[in-house]
Amino acid sequence: MLSQNEIMQTIQMIDQQHLDVRTITMGISLLSCAHSDVKTACDKIYDKITRCAENLVPTGEAIAKEFGVPIVNKRISVTPIALVAAAAETEDYVPFARALDRAAKTCGVDFIGGFSALVQKGMTDADRRLIASIPQALAETDIVCSSVNVGSTKAGIDMDAVALMGRTIKELAERTADKGGFGCAKLVVFCNAVEDNPFMAGAFHGVGEPERVINVGVSGPGVVHYALRSVKGQSFDVVAETIKKTAFRITRVGQLVAQEASRRLDTPFGIVDLSLAPTPAVGDSVARILEEMGLEVCGTHGTTAALALLNDAVKKGGVMASSSVGGLSGAFIPVSEDEGMIAAAASGALTLDKLEAMTCVCSVGLDMIVVPGDTSAETISAIIADEAAIGMVNTKTTAVRLIPAPGKQVGDMVEFGGLLGSGPVQAVHPFSSRDFVARGGRIPAPMQSLKN
Repeated sequence: MLSQNEIMQTIQMIDQQHLDVRTITMGISLLSCAHSDVKTACDKIYDKITRCAENLVPTGEAIAKEFGVPIVNKRISVTPIALVAAAAETEDYVPFARALDRAAKTCGVDFIGGFSALVQKGMTDADRRLIASIPQALAETDIVCSSVNVGSTKAGIDMDAVALMGRTIKELAERTADKGGFGCAKLVVFCNAVEDNPFMAGAFHGVGEPERVINVGVSGPGVVHYALRSVKGQSFDVVAETIKKTAFRITRVGQLVAQEASRRLDTPFGIVDLSLAPTPAVGDSVARILEEMGLEVCGTHGTTAALALLNDAVKKGGVMASSSVGGLSGAFIPVSEDEGMIAAAASGALTLDKLEAMTCVCSVGLDMIVVPGDTSAETISAIIADEAAIGMVNTKTTAVRLIPAPGKQVGDMVEFGGLLGSGPVQAVHPFSSRDFVARGGRIPAPMQSLKN
């Protein structure tokens, strides 16, 4: 039973500290939709999504109104389309993306994820077709998100796929040049991708998941920042304990919403993902949490250590609040989506190299980072390889969401709007990685993979 004090604290977190349920995401298996005829398969996909998720948005809105908890996004994730489309007799997978977009719009959701392929140990013909379709598919659709998993601790890194993704990102940026390369904001390249992630753009419904599932993502950077103000100057032991207690309260809100959504939608409850996912709004920033720990500006020396403490404390607090914590859970550092990160990057304190170091201890990786439009495909691939290596060796999820903004140079700002915010164009190294990327093959799995 919640005490009156706990209820009042939760109300304050919502009203004054930007606490929200960032997303209710329904995962839907599309394996039953596979068919040799493209049109038939796409019709089956549309019918199944609209049937399963027809009440997702009104249910989310009703829960938000009744409980007084903002639910920012309602989303859908589906089985990686490369698996579903493999049965179709076609070289072009763009129709599958159009079917996803049409179904998602019919349901009224904000995004749909799963135009995806899992290629950590090699590519099937279907995987190659899907990756080849990504630039056109994401340029032609509005709310379809795509992801490709190029590595894992168990399999190593597929460098042929890494090279291909560098070229794919470049082509997608050019196809959406009129929007600052916006299409790339809907594409994530993973190492160790998880099957129950409710956050976009990397969400997909894993093959080990049930027919349908409800996953909820909760976010509260502003709540953590506010809590740390009360322990200014105190030891890191106190800081960690304060974050843990705060994360516990945040996760309980997500658990309540997830269970209620599961009941009303007659869909199994999967996980609560407690990820401190920032927004461009002032007071909703992960960077400002790190600065509250004593850093003059995010990106200076000590930033990685501060982020490591934050990420660990968030996970510990969340696990105590729910037996179903999953997804990514921790702290995100998407540059363009975080007011403090934007300021730090614009001032020069937060560089691409420092961000890479921070990804060793955060939830995901190099996220929503704008680079010059003339950045080569090989350089993008090399950045992906570096990030995948961090994930592979450390047995953690890492990801890259880079946006080479056409016509933009270091120091320019690119506006995306909404939760995607705006990003300063950041410098990449001028030296070539062409010969490195051209080698191809596979970087073998590390010793950490031999756990059996």
